[in-house]
Amino acid sequence: MSIRDEVKPAMMVDSSGDFVFPADFLWGAATASYQVEGATREDGRGVSIWDQFTAIPGNVQRGENGDIAADHYHRMPEDVALMAELGLNAYRFSIAWPRILPQGTGTVNERGLDFYDRLVDALLERGITPFVTLYHWDLPLALHEQNGWVNRETAFAFADFAEVVAQRLADRVDYWTTLNEPWCSAYLGYETGVHAPGIRDKQAAYTAAHHLLLAHGLALSRLQAYRRRSTQLGITLNLAPVYPANNDLETLHAVELADKMSNRWFLDPIFRGKYPEGLFDDAGIVQPPIQDRDLAIIATPIDFLGVNNYSRSLIRARVAENGSGEAVARDYEHIAAEPDSLYTAMGWEVYPQALTDVLVRVYRDYAPRSIIVTENGAAFADHWDGDGSVSDPQRLHYLSEHLQALGKARIQGVPIRGYFVWSLLDNFEWAEGYSKRFGIVYVDYPTQRRIIKDSGRWYAAFIAAQRGQLPPGVECNNRTG
Repeated sequence: MSIRDEVKPAMMVDSSGDFVFPADFLWGAATASYQVEGATREDGRGVSIWDQFTAIPGNVQRGENGDIAADHYHRMPEDVALMAELGLNAYRFSIAWPRILPQGTGTVNERGLDFYDRLVDALLERGITPFVTLYHWDLPLALHEQNGWVNRETAFAFADFAEVVAQRLADRVDYWTTLNEPWCSAYLGYETGVHAPGIRDKQAAYTAAHHLLLAHGLALSRLQAYRRRSTQLGITLNLAPVYPANNDLETLHAVELADKMSNRWFLDPIFRGKYPEGLFDDAGIVQPPIQDRDLAIIATPIDFLGVNNYSRSLIRARVAENGSGEAVARDYEHIAAEPDSLYTAMGWEVYPQALTDVLVRVYRDYAPRSIIVTENGAAFADHWDGDGSVSDPQRLHYLSEHLQALGKARIQGVPIRGYFVWSLLDNFEWAEGYSKRFGIVYVDYPTQRRIIKDSGRWYAAFIAAQRGQLPPGVECNNRTG
């Protein structure tokens, strides 16, 4: 039975063929603390693994770092005013763990909490819903020096951190995400080493992944103690549908393997209380040290699943012969799509159907109570000519097509409650430094001037049209194409 058969459609389509989203839908943009805040040595903030990682030559393009980033720490009121100008009713941001607990545990830095206190109040004054992510990769360096996420105790330290933040903000914040993309924290941080802390150890990566998931479950129980009737608790995963590059049997098997190693690695324990069968054998590692109640803690029910999606995975099997001369799929590889496909500056294929497919699949297979698209966007080589605008037609088209894809998933009954563009601002893009621009607002880094891009103005007009009104000076027919 299809989702269309099982669930009543949750939205309408108007006479022009455009999707009409519900009045309480969250329309937002997202950022992350290390990528935008700067002020890495101010007001008692401790050192993070990214501060250390960026200081090592060769880790980041052009040796850049997040010391200043988009200077959001100092320019927060200006940035909140920009959100209001864009008509956003939600803003997703992360809390810098080392800004709150400089050593990862122990003494609380009240000045760090004060910043987020001011931010939450500023958002609420503008009618913007604060959407908190507790961990977006900036682990305190002091915890890394005790083996970071490979150390089980880090999961308990994270739960303590979550409670400290909730004590200050839970009376005004409804939406809480424990972790952002734990796959990236584990795989990129501990297996390939292209992200902080720069470890290259597959066994460590899978142990770190388990402890990240445990941290999620432990934090949920702490946040529950501060729950109000409107509180929503969840986690954000980066998910991409996996498609076969050909119809060979080996490739079809490889697709299942790739899906297990990326999507199901985290979906299964969260929603089913177990890891995918054969996960650790397929990875060629020893099972991480899983204690008796770990999986039950990890599977603590959540109110929503945050989904980050940018593109798809296209897979082809790597085939070798076994002892009998038979072709056997030993591994898989990601391949490029058709030559005429459009790619972003990150080298990611623009494939809007991926967003529809991943949302439908996740709801069909795991039935989360609700889903929020917590990141979706594109990097392109934007240029500012010095006036009051930045033309970015490729990003505008990307957003318009993906909002259509979002509508297609909702019309199939997927309970999607919100959408956040990545990103509000151009920012520090991890190992890519400042070479990639994702923002709907351009940041001129030498002056820190903000300029709303054409995509940002289009997004504002789209949101306004959904509400039956347009901001001054903006025209939009609400078509997403």
